[in-house]
Amino acid sequence: MREKLGFLVCVWFLLCRSCCGRFVVEKNSLKLTSPESLKGVYECAIGNFGVPQYGGTLVGTVVYPKANQKACKGFDEVDISFKSRPGGLPTFVLADRGDCYFTLKAWNAQKGGAAAILVADDKDEPLITMDTPEEENADATYLQNITIPSALISKALGDSIKKALSDGGMVNMNLDWTESLPHPDERVEYEFWTNSNDECGPKCDSQIEFVKSFKGAAQILEQKGYTQFTPHYITWYCPEAFILSKQCKSQCINHGRYCAPDPEQDFSKGYDGKDVVVQNLRQACFYKVASESKKPWLWWDYVTDFSIRCPMKDKKYTKECADQVIQSLGVDLKKIDKCIGDTEADVENEVLKAEQDTQIGKGSRGDVTILPTLIINNRQYRGKLDKGAVLKAICAGFEETTEPAICLSGDVETNECLENNGGCWQDKAANLTACKDTFRGRVCECPVVQGVKFVGDGYTRCEASGSLRCEINNGGCWKKTQDGRTFSACAEDHLQGCKCPPGFKGDGVNSCEDVDECKDKLACQCPECKCKNTWGSYDCSCGGGLLYMREHDTCISKAANTNYSWSFVWIIILGLAAASVAGYALYKYRIRRYMDSEIRAIMAQYMPLDSQADIPVHHAPRGDT
Repeated sequence: MREKLGFLVCVWFLLCRSCCGRFVVEKNSLKLTSPESLKGVYECAIGNFGVPQYGGTLVGTVVYPKANQKACKGFDEVDISFKSRPGGLPTFVLADRGDCYFTLKAWNAQKGGAAAILVADDKDEPLITMDTPEEENADATYLQNITIPSALISKALGDSIKKALSDGGMVNMNLDWTESLPHPDERVEYEFWTNSNDECGPKCDSQIEFVKSFKGAAQILEQKGYTQFTPHYITWYCPEAFILSKQCKSQCINHGRYCAPDPEQDFSKGYDGKDVVVQNLRQACFYKVASESKKPWLWWDYVTDFSIRCPMKDKKYTKECADQVIQSLGVDLKKIDKCIGDTEADVENEVLKAEQDTQIGKGSRGDVTILPTLIINNRQYRGKLDKGAVLKAICAGFEETTEPAICLSGDVETNECLENNGGCWQDKAANLTACKDTFRGRVCECPVVQGVKFVGDGYTRCEASGSLRCEINNGGCWKKTQDGRTFSACAEDHLQGCKCPPGFKGDGVNSCEDVDECKDKLACQCPECKCKNTWGSYDCSCGGGLLYMREHDTCISKAANTNYSWSFVWIIILGLAAASVAGYALYKYRIRRYMDSEIRAIMAQYMPLDSQADIPVHHAPRGDT
């Protein structure tokens, strides 16, 4: 009886702590486009199961079935199908709240062919989050097979839709998840609140299956710097009045500061809650030490390997088994043991204290009260814990055009640039486009090709700019070769724009037409001139033996020109001859001067010359001999 009472006490303080927290209902927008009386945008609460289309939209028509309106049994039993005909819009089933679990309603709607389910509240109250059943009912096999998105709408909106449908109107709806998650920059920060317990039923099984399946994608995103991942673990404290009780001692460490429920919810067998807390702490410390060595992604390997090698059912949920896994991954075991510290001491543990503080919601994020919980860019993820669904949610957290390649693969999103080029500018000849596929859709943005930037609105115009622009598809300008000659409207000395070259006229982009200089009387207009137009230029000749001078647009006599030319040649020849004679005379004069100076110098060594003064003779002073 005492153990039963202790268990109820533990359950009581766990529930009290959860109920006192601030739980945030995550929402997306619902837009009604018809009938006219209902047009507008409304809020709806995202269900915590199925696969919400994070970052996307879904358009469909609403159907309120005439039978099975609470969707608590299969629609095939009442001969109703929601499968859309080819070319028809998807069907959204509107169901009433009550009589069965939300998840069962969604499952029945999905089996009936619905693309989504809307559950209308049965009372006027703030929106709540539709969740999976409690643990004792969580073993239903269909839970992990729900793939359609679900949303709870207010009673007032549900009544309005029902009335419009009863009046014979068609209700068209757009479910929009594009802004359900913040997407401020090129990196997504996400947290995973989990548990090392592997004996808590289907939820624990789904956690470890998710870790195993998502490990590869998570590690790639982390290693390349696209994401920043942090694992977290929920703990509770034992009420002070029960710290010395047997139950708190078996479920808590550090003198009742950090506790976890008994794995089997039976205090008389198996592992205790404190064993789970210690293993949670070991996983948190592993992440801390791995992060300090710049390899935080090793956490995924450790958790996966520990679940395989050290399960509770094999009685290997121990420190010894965990240490073997840690050593196999090459992480410093001593640092991890130091991080864990003395779990029996009456002191705070730095890591677990930080976990408890983080568990409390801040800003737009509510308290973490449900396991498992995924938080992306400070918003709680709602939906199935599935690799594909979670990857889509993470991809929705990237700023437009910064998504990694994994987010743009065909199994994650639809490439909207493939159809009609997304309505953006393109140059088919050069295989250039302004359409950039993004996870949410597409953007029209002029490209940068081989260092050449294109400028424009991205929809109707993109024009190459810069010094190298003519290297890329001739800068988008006109270019043509004819009669062995090539002309271009792209000029290297112009940073942008297209201009027809001399001899042509036009816009320079689509066409440049030859100018007929003869017809337009732009050249070859002298009386004796004869003009003939050519492509890009003209030929001009003169009659009567005259010669055409293009720079002066005139004709001159060939004879005069010849006389003038020979006179010019004779002047050059005479000039060269005079220069040669003068040079020779100068050369002879310099040679004679040089020879005279050399001879005078030699003779001065043997006899004085008349031009030399007497040289005084110096005698030694009288004295010693």
